[in-house]
Amino acid sequence: MIEQKMSCDERFIALAKELNYDIYGENTVGGRYAPLVRHHDEIYISGLVPRMSGKMQYPGRVGLELSLTDAQAAASISAMRGLALIVDAIGSLDKIKSLIRVTVYVKCTADFVDLSEVANGASDVFSHVLGDAGKHTRTTVGVYQLPKNAAVEVDMIVALRPSVL
Repeated sequence: MIEQKMSCDERFIALAKELNYDIYGENTVGGRYAPLVRHHDEIYISGLVPRMSGKMQYPGRVGLELSLTDAQAAASISAMRGLALIVDAIGSLDKIKSLIRVTVYVKCTADFVDLSEVANGASDVFSHVLGDAGKHTRTTVGVYQLPKNAAVEVDMIVALRPSVL
């Protein structure tokens, strides 16, 4: 299988093209915090909403205005934005040793129970792009509101390979 011979960076770019995601758009900060902080061999990524080209994608509440499929797409955009931040910070996704932790927040109705399935939209991106390094622990939480009417927000913690230190 040719995909196995591709680097994480090549898989990332190919997936962005396949999904028609603008991974090079701005990752602006809406307050006094950093979108990414590096501490020794770990990188902490702040919560990212599904924004592309300055526009919120999939605004609304899952289970009301948005379907499970919409929410999965929103989670995948947020995941891709996180990976783009990492590339900007360290130059290559191939320097990732392990994706340690992912939290996915889903703005949903009180009776929407498919939270894990929404989070799979992000986990599938991480698995596809990072391979074994993309295996992670995960928590998914249903919430009442997220910034700018986003349906999903994703944050993560990543461990780097020792050669990057």
